[in-house]
Amino acid sequence: MNKIIVDSNFLGGNILLDSIEDNLIKVHQDLRDTDIDWFYWYFRVLGAAGRNLEIQFTESQALGGHGPAVSLDGGLTWRWLGAVQNQCFTYFVPPDQAEVRFSFGMPYLQSNLDQFLKPLIGHPALREDVLCLSRKGRPVELLNVGCLEKQADFHILLTCRHHCCEMMASYSLEGVIQKVLDETEPGGWLRQHVTFWLVPFMDKDGVEDGDQGKNRRPWDHNRDYVGESIYPEVAAVRNLVSDRCGGRLDMAFDLHCPWIKGFLNEFIYFVGGQKNELWQETNAFSNILAANRRGPIPFFLENNLPFGFDWNTGSEPGRKSFSEWASELPGIKVANCIEFPYANALGVEVNPKSARAFGADLAEAIYRYLRT
Repeated sequence: MNKIIVDSNFLGGNILLDSIEDNLIKVHQDLRDTDIDWFYWYFRVLGAAGRNLEIQFTESQALGGHGPAVSLDGGLTWRWLGAVQNQCFTYFVPPDQAEVRFSFGMPYLQSNLDQFLKPLIGHPALREDVLCLSRKGRPVELLNVGCLEKQADFHILLTCRHHCCEMMASYSLEGVIQKVLDETEPGGWLRQHVTFWLVPFMDKDGVEDGDQGKNRRPWDHNRDYVGESIYPEVAAVRNLVSDRCGGRLDMAFDLHCPWIKGFLNEFIYFVGGQKNELWQETNAFSNILAANRRGPIPFFLENNLPFGFDWNTGSEPGRKSFSEWASELPGIKVANCIEFPYANALGVEVNPKSARAFGADLAEAIYRYLRT
């Protein structure tokens, strides 16, 4: 019988192996970048063809609302294995399968973005650029979508992966792009009137290295919007508005995923800031989004989280988040963090297809809001 090998020696990989005993594999997530506990992991198993594996997590909670995601094609496609009760799951590896991959979610790396953009290369309403280089010298993508041939009436900034493990939000960004480039309305109007500035990977090194990213030492990317930013991506976004957006933004959205599961983690919601006038605009926008939703994932205004409730009490002293920074920009109408669940959203499965559908709904709501 072949020897089982467990590793994470590939882009996005993250695991620490405790032991392998026959078909029992004991593991836990690698917290190398943070002092706190978090839950991201992604590993592969080799040499287990025809065996019924039992995977047990030995430390903190690491399985979400639909259990682990599994891939049999090297991470190209994923499916949820199904909800589990404890910190373990079983999986029978097909007899002809040399490798199987497991992850907390459905990983989204630069290779995923490249695959998505490949058929769109040359589209007149899409421009690929480089925001900056990461600390490790990786190009950080900046995408322009929409009105590119003239001065746009509106400028909108969308960012993803300030916390690099929050991968499901990236599929939603694809949905925004698809909607803007679609030949039917509202795509045509958006391409005439709106320039979208999109940063798919705010923590590019963390995404590719397989870090947690949340509460990264000494602070994470989403607490770097004050003073002199230590992360090149954040510094570049702060300069983007003045240098390339004509000194203004009309709307800014930062796409996140929440905690692993449970209350406030299994539905979509907008996170409110301290400025009442912006909160009122957030609710107005949310009403439009709720009324015009076509995708399968529900969205309700009542699920939005006002400032001062539960965990939403602002950044720690001396730090500032993206949405706090954006809310201070001159002329900004809406500036929000959007929390998008990892696996379950009010009983609806979150996967690439349903996440893209939410992105399309978001673009539709932007269109309708700007025309009011």
